[in-house]
Amino acid sequence: MSARSPRSSNSVNTFASFRFFNYRLYFSGSFIANVGTWMARVAQDWLVLTQLTNHSSAALGLITGLQFAPVALLAPYAGSIADRFPKRRILMATTLSLAATSFILWLLVASGTVQLWHVYALAVAQGVITALDNPTRQAFASEMVPTRFLPNAVGLNSASFNGARLLGPGISGLIIAAFGIPPALLINTVSFGAPLVALYLMRSSELTPAPLRKGRGAMKEGLRYVRNRPDILLVMFVVFMLGTFGMNFQITNALMATTVYHKGAGEYGLLGSIMAVGTLAAALIAARRARPRLRILLGALAGFTVTTALLAAAPSYLAYSIILIPVGLFALTVLTSANSSVQLAAEPEMRGRVMALYMAIFMGGTPLGAPIIGWVGQVWGARWTLAAGAIATGIAFAIAFWFIVTHDQLRLRLQFGWPPRLQVLHPHTRHTDAELVA
Repeated sequence: MSARSPRSSNSVNTFASFRFFNYRLYFSGSFIANVGTWMARVAQDWLVLTQLTNHSSAALGLITGLQFAPVALLAPYAGSIADRFPKRRILMATTLSLAATSFILWLLVASGTVQLWHVYALAVAQGVITALDNPTRQAFASEMVPTRFLPNAVGLNSASFNGARLLGPGISGLIIAAFGIPPALLINTVSFGAPLVALYLMRSSELTPAPLRKGRGAMKEGLRYVRNRPDILLVMFVVFMLGTFGMNFQITNALMATTVYHKGAGEYGLLGSIMAVGTLAAALIAARRARPRLRILLGALAGFTVTTALLAAAPSYLAYSIILIPVGLFALTVLTSANSSVQLAAEPEMRGRVMALYMAIFMGGTPLGAPIIGWVGQVWGARWTLAAGAIATGIAFAIAFWFIVTHDQLRLRLQFGWPPRLQVLHPHTRHTDAELVA
């Protein structure tokens, strides 16, 4: 692929994937469920911080860790299942299961019988379900749209998630302030009906499922495939460092709002919505990008490091809120670039297993990072939870850059001009979709 592609090949219509009926259904259902999920996250955090503990960041970090630990532990098995069975049916089962856990939490809170261990147990249950749901959901995008629209679909999926993030936390904060925690949890339970209906109404004839993997050895095959792809490993390393140490805003925003700026539920929920302004902008920009580019990924990682450091030093709630916008933009730019890069680099029949490992790296690092960040906040204060993330992602940027320059299995192709073009290529690449273009 030429480093100087025509401008028309570098961008697509922002909503190009909406031309496909199945994707329109999927997007609509997912958006409704995502709003409910963000409402429930704020409600659960507020429940733990204000009712079940005395603003314990350690407890909040442990819950987050328990929720994401199964993603790492079960990733190889989940990826094998995603490649072995029809993804649409898997998603129906996981959506129903997540609705059930949400209903149980609402019932416990509404009846006044909820205890901290209940939240711990439900976090583990949700983690097990999510371990299967996430890689299946990621790989399912390629069955709804042609390969050339995959980066656009990934960007729109992120726009759905972050558009919901723009609405969900703020709505949840207002509902909690006015009516208490149970209504926010109940809305989340009901919201799962939307993706279930969407999946049921899809036209099977318009889906293009990847070949199902039969026989034994699928898990080992997936691990071996990723191990021999340094281009994919590089992206996974960046995502691991960002997800483990940098993106713990479920903890850091709660601590900064309550212990540093002494704000209530409404102001805490508003922080998530403010951050979503940046993440939604990044998602819409990503949807217009025809190909993932390593230059953008690493540049966004550097931007995230700098703005997170500024966030740690924010002198007021207003300054903190404003800086959250570029933090969200840089974070989501890294993630959408990484997600598209890995999906395009993986062969279709390997995509479920590769995305399971990708999600394990991203979300599975949280059980390690969240308790550490929670402990840092408990011992050194809330500001250091953000400073630690900035330091970790800065180190990740330096290592990634060094790896690209020195690794003998990746080739750099630089063409001068304005703007300069850089390609990072794997020597065994069989098709241009596997290129990580910077």
